[in-house]
Amino acid sequence: MERREFIRVLGGGAVFAATAGLPGCSRGMPPRAIQAWKGPGAEAGVRRWILGYAILAPHSHNLQSWLVDLKTQGEITLYCDPTRLLPETDPYGRQIMMSHGTFLELLDLAARERALRADIELFPEGEFGPGKIDQRPVARIRLTSDPAIAKDPLFAQVLKRRTSREKYDLQRPVGAEAVRAMAESVRPHPVRFGFAGADAPEVLKRHRAVAAEAWKIELTTPRTVLESYRVLRIGAAEIEKHRDGIALNDPFVTLMARLGLFDRTKPPKPGDSAIKKQIEEFDGKLEATPGFLWMVTAGNDRKTQVNAGRAYARVQLAGTAHGLSMQPLSQALQEYPEQQASYARIHELAGASRPDHTVQMWARVGHGPRVEPAPRRGVSAHVLKGGQRGGRR
Repeated sequence: MERREFIRVLGGGAVFAATAGLPGCSRGMPPRAIQAWKGPGAEAGVRRWILGYAILAPHSHNLQSWLVDLKTQGEITLYCDPTRLLPETDPYGRQIMMSHGTFLELLDLAARERALRADIELFPEGEFGPGKIDQRPVARIRLTSDPAIAKDPLFAQVLKRRTSREKYDLQRPVGAEAVRAMAESVRPHPVRFGFAGADAPEVLKRHRAVAAEAWKIELTTPRTVLESYRVLRIGAAEIEKHRDGIALNDPFVTLMARLGLFDRTKPPKPGDSAIKKQIEEFDGKLEATPGFLWMVTAGNDRKTQVNAGRAYARVQLAGTAHGLSMQPLSQALQEYPEQQASYARIHELAGASRPDHTVQMWARVGHGPRVEPAPRRGVSAHVLKGGQRGGRR
C-alpha cells in the first residue's frame, strides 16, 4: 500500500536517488514491466482474467506477495509468500495483510464484471497470530455465476490508478464532492474515514509535522533504510528482470551501479548530506499537500487488517475517479520501536484511542501530475504450480 524516496552520497559525492514505486522519478519503465497495466486482454480462463486486475492492487514496497492456487475449479485460494515480507518496517505483517485486502477488493470488482459473485472466506484454516504470517491461506474465494450481481463503477478506475509521490497543486483543494465519494466508498467495510483539507490549516500543519518526523526516522534508521535498499531495482535491466520492488531508471544512478560504485548493503552514514537533502525535498512535498485522509478500525486482528486494505483500495479508486493523486504515509503507522512517538501522535490526530482503535491507513491527497504505473510481475508469477502451497516456490 508504498513508498519511499532516498538520495545518498556515494564515495566522494556521487548521488543515489531511489523511489518506492515512484514512477514519476523514473526515466521510463521498460514496456514488459508495465504490460499488465494494459489489462488481461485474452488471458486464458476467467479466473486468470480476474487475477489480471487483482495484481494491479497497491502493495507495500511493491513486493506483490500474493500467491494463488487454482487447482479447484471455480475457486481461487490466496496465500502470502513468506519470502516477500518486511520484517523491519512491518514487523507484525499488518501492512502485508492490508496489501492482501487491496488484492481481494480488485478481484471482487473484476469478478462482478464477468457476472460472477466472489464469496470470500478469510483465513479458512485459521487466522495468523499477531507476530507471524505462516503458510495457511489468507482467503478462499468461490466464484459463482450470478447474472443479477451489480457491477461496481469503481472498476473503471483500476487501470488508471497510480500512487503519486510528487508535489500536489495547492491551488486546487480537494473538493467536497470528492471527499464525500471517498467516504462513501468505504461503506462495505468496517472502517471510519477521516479527512483534513484546506479549510483546516492548523490540522494540516500537525499532519505535516508527524509525517516529516516519521520519514526522517525511517530514513536515518540503518536497518529500515536497508530493507528498502534490498528491494531497489536500478536500471531497465533490473526492473525488467524483477518487475517488483522500488524501481529507479535514472541513467546516472544506473551507471554508478554498473560500475560497482553503489553499495546497497550499507546504510548512509550519520549526517549524510544527501540524506539531509532528501529530507528537505520530502518536507517540500508535504508542504505541497492540500489534504490528508485516514482510516481507523476498531480492533486490529487479521481480518480487520485485510478489510481495511479492501477499503483503502476503494478509497483510492474513488479518488482516481475525481482526478486525485494519493500517497500512503506508512512510516508513522509502523510498529517498530523508533516510531513509537510518531505512532502515538498520528493516532491522537486521527481520534483513534489505543489500544481499542488502530489507524490502518494515512495518506496525502491532492491533484498531482500524471505518473507512470509501477512494475508488475504478471499473473503467471503468482499462480502456484502443482504441489506447491503457501509460498514454497
